[in-house]
Amino acid sequence: MALFWLPLYRIKYQDEETRKKACRYAVHLTFKYFIWLMYCVGVTKVTTNKIDKLSKLKGKIVIANHPSLIDVVVLISLIPNANCVVKQSLSKNIFTRGILKNTGYLNNAQAQDLIADCGDSLRQGSNLIIFPEGTRTKPGSPLSFQRGAANLALRTGANFQRVLIQVSPPALTKGWPWYRIPPRQIHLELTVLEEFDISPYLQDNISLSVRKLTRDIQKKFSDELARFDSAL
Repeated sequence: MALFWLPLYRIKYQDEETRKKACRYAVHLTFKYFIWLMYCVGVTKVTTNKIDKLSKLKGKIVIANHPSLIDVVVLISLIPNANCVVKQSLSKNIFTRGILKNTGYLNNAQAQDLIADCGDSLRQGSNLIIFPEGTRTKPGSPLSFQRGAANLALRTGANFQRVLIQVSPPALTKGWPWYRIPPRQIHLELTVLEEFDISPYLQDNISLSVRKLTRDIQKKFSDELARFDSAL
């Protein structure tokens, strides 16, 4: 994509923002094909619940738990106008830097500008994918959310669209080598939960609100996961 496909968009689209949106949509289609291909060869099956909401989102922060290596791939394949925050190291990786440059995915290297950049992206109608855990959670470990997602939501005024991800059997998780083959097909189940309104948290001191919002969304995700586990 970085060598042959996305550079053509520089010729087709002169406006930078239009070009970035077109490149992000190209990534969306590519990831959709990738998920379909993994299903065809029997590696992974993805099932969804109330997923139609994701195709209609505009200017929301999409937060999800992070059990597997391909969570972001699946989410981008389902959200046509998705943006995300990526690690600085990926912008230096020969395989990913071209993608990041063309799509305009946000780099966490410039922390002082990150919230402003995220706000601009949300106002333009993009949806920002964030994993509040910051990294994958090991199977059986309790969720531990960092405050970045709550801080961003309160400073931009954007609501959370929550997505619950369950993986069985555990695979592509933290500490699980990508080449280790699980005993059966990997099944990712995505459930779109209700939108989380952040407006009640905007009335208090920002530092207190960030902590309270982080604690509340973590508890809601933990409760949803507990209900899933009890139903197995």
